[in-house]
Amino acid sequence: MSRTFTRHYEHHETVWNGVRISISYEPRWLSLADDYGLDTAHLEIEAIAPERAPLPITETGYRSHFTTAHAVAAMGGPVALVRTWLDEEAASPAWQRQVAAARQLTLF
Repeated sequence: MSRTFTRHYEHHETVWNGVRISISYEPRWLSLADDYGLDTAHLEIEAIAPERAPLPITETGYRSHFTTAHAVAAMGGPVALVRTWLDEEAASPAWQRQVAAARQLTLF
């Protein structure tokens, strides 16, 4: 017996450090939680203004990420999870160097 899977994405927006971000979230991406106990959720994160602006979690401004619905719920939902993830990665030395380099270019 074959099954047809219908996607049910939630769509959210947030602003992080002046960048407007679109977050699409599908908590039951595989639809196998009931039958097999697989809890696979999907997040799509995209910088939309400025379009495809680099973010600490992606140089291209777009990120597809698989996780669990349980992890998303534990963080307070998809927006809270993405904002926390961005804040944590923004503290990395690599991101701090990138921000400093971008500021330096605006001086010229």
